[in-house]
Amino acid sequence: MSDPSPALSHLDAAGAARMVDVGHKPVQTRVATAEGELVCQPATIALLRDRALPKGDVIAAARLAGILAAKRTDELIPLCHGLPLDSVAVDFAVLDDRIRITATTRTAARTGVEMEALVAVSIAGLTLYDMMKAVDKTMVLGAVRVTAKEKI
Repeated sequence: MSDPSPALSHLDAAGAARMVDVGHKPVQTRVATAEGELVCQPATIALLRDRALPKGDVIAAARLAGILAAKRTDELIPLCHGLPLDSVAVDFAVLDDRIRITATTRTAARTGVEMEALVAVSIAGLTLYDMMKAVDKTMVLGAVRVTAKEKI
């Protein structure tokens, strides 16, 4: 019976970690979207909506942090390829008890761009957490996941 699992391409014959060689793959436009959420107290959301948080415009700061983080993904994740990002969009939906964070990344490269989208969401969420922790000690950042990935 054959093993249904794919070969682990990030390991060499001796089992050591290695960066995957993508040099043989064609350059293609690749797009990925990731999403996550920061669950907050409704009172925290009210302060955000009223622009009354002590650290100012937390959404603007989190957007910039997410974009900057996406651009540095290969410095944060050891085996990740450095990609020339064509665009990074980080958006927020403020709900009654949470902030939904969405990041969409685009590149023309030989490998996917989903790690950059995941990093953008994660760092945007951590920035929100950092900037709002003085008013809400119960926040939870989570549900970070890839929601779309395509080659065009």
